[in-house]
Amino acid sequence: MSRTWFITGASSGFGRLLTERLLARGDRVAATARRPETLADLGKEHGDRLWTASLDVTDIPAMRRAVDRAFRELGRIDVVASNAGYGLFGAAEELGDEQIGSLIETNLIGSIQLIRAVIPHLRNQGGGRILQVSSEGGQMAYPGFSLYHASKWGIEGFVEAVRQEVAPFGITFTLVEPGPTQTNFAAGLVTAEPAPAYEKTPVGNLRRAWADGSFTAKGDPAKMVEAMIASAETENGPLRLTFGATAYASIGNALRGRLAELEGQRDAALSMDLDG
Repeated sequence: MSRTWFITGASSGFGRLLTERLLARGDRVAATARRPETLADLGKEHGDRLWTASLDVTDIPAMRRAVDRAFRELGRIDVVASNAGYGLFGAAEELGDEQIGSLIETNLIGSIQLIRAVIPHLRNQGGGRILQVSSEGGQMAYPGFSLYHASKWGIEGFVEAVRQEVAPFGITFTLVEPGPTQTNFAAGLVTAEPAPAYEKTPVGNLRRAWADGSFTAKGDPAKMVEAMIASAETENGPLRLTFGATAYASIGNALRGRLAELEGQRDAALSMDLDG
């Protein structure tokens, strides 16, 4: 049975691949992007099964109008894929105020506002799935990506809470956590002006690894997209999907480290309640 998807950031990366795979298998896709004309080739091939709209997730009133129009014109939408976002690299001290504001507006506030915009529609139709593209960086951290991690840790906390609020309405969530993947993430990466003080620090080391190609991305985006689609068809799938050996290792190490630290403080933590 064909399904209907709503996708943000559909012009490239995971969004483009998702759109291509879904159309190829006969689904309908409401594909949105800042430049929807980049999807014209898919429109010629798939006709009215592709619905497009210009959408900038930082323009919240326009985003709400696009969401409302998609549900009005397409009827039921089964899956909403919140995919729009980009990376920002630089030591926290190196980042500009405008760079910080733009990233948080896009990756965090834009994702939050998209979810808020679609919830009433999903609730009224009796349920649906929201697939939020996060990152391994939603549970661990690399030096130099502090603001990117802030956005991903932030959206994961938001989803953890909201999924409990909307579960009675049949609305479910999936957080997608890919590790380094062969998409165009690096091409869209915004970088801060390097400060000499950070040349011989972990930030400088990672900056050189990006420049000389020694930081490798082994993840296969095509496999990941197929797994996203499969997960959206399961009724009780996991909240989080971890993609790639790098993500599996890095998230596992981070979780084990936090758990060990928590257990090391057990007696002190338990002693902090009121006596009696």
